[in-house]
Amino acid sequence: MPVTSAPSFDIERVLASIDTMAAQKPVAAQVVSAANSDDASARELSRILASDVALAGRVMKLANSAYFGMRGRVTSLQFAVTVVGFTTVRTMATVALTDLDDESRLPEDFWTVTTTLALTASTLATRFGERPADALCLGLLAQLGAALLHHDDPEGYGELVAAQPTAAGRRAAEVRRYGISAVRLTAVALETWGFPHSMVAPMQRMDDPASVEGGLLRVCFEAAARLTQPGYEPLPIGPLSCGRLRDEDLPPVLYQVRAEAEELRRAILGD
Repeated sequence: MPVTSAPSFDIERVLASIDTMAAQKPVAAQVVSAANSDDASARELSRILASDVALAGRVMKLANSAYFGMRGRVTSLQFAVTVVGFTTVRTMATVALTDLDDESRLPEDFWTVTTTLALTASTLATRFGERPADALCLGLLAQLGAALLHHDDPEGYGELVAAQPTAAGRRAAEVRRYGISAVRLTAVALETWGFPHSMVAPMQRMDDPASVEGGLLRVCFEAAARLTQPGYEPLPIGPLSCGRLRDEDLPPVLYQVRAEAEELRRAILGD
């Protein structure tokens, strides 16, 4: 069944729509801005966060999760900000700001894939010279562009997702329909909002098979496919990772991700 005809896609309009969201969620917008400042401090971020009970609760829940190994020991918001780090706080605020916490407005498999991406990235981060906490954020935001496309064209993007179960097929279909893939749109959005180059570059280079910077995300999407797509034919890990990993390295990672994904989803979404 053919996907409905594409609307006129205007990337500037899509990015500008965040301004509307920011007006509706001023605390999240302020956190994103403050966390990007050279003068940011845990005390200042916790003061801003305290004005949004739901967002503050999520930061506290994540800080006390198994991921950070501090279960039950984080009792203040300022300490929670210190534990998870500024990049993670800004990532969680971006999730709230862009309605990634509203599953009714997202592709059906969004958070199943996103938690897999995040945990795989964090687990394998050091193999690619990255910090685990930063890699976690990379995975959490990797599908931001898919959410923005879905917000802008819910019927058409929903049909596209249904018609293209594989990540590579979906990206090709996105380029045909919108002129840009969701991952590239994520890179544009994060660059526009002042996220560091280390967060943007992997998304810009994911489709370059020779790029080590894009290798971690390529492996993460492969892991997500293996865990979420019945009958998926695995791709060799060596070429995807530019030789950083072997095929036998991934199964134990998949086991760990499968065990931890639901707790991470609950912490991020506040369930």
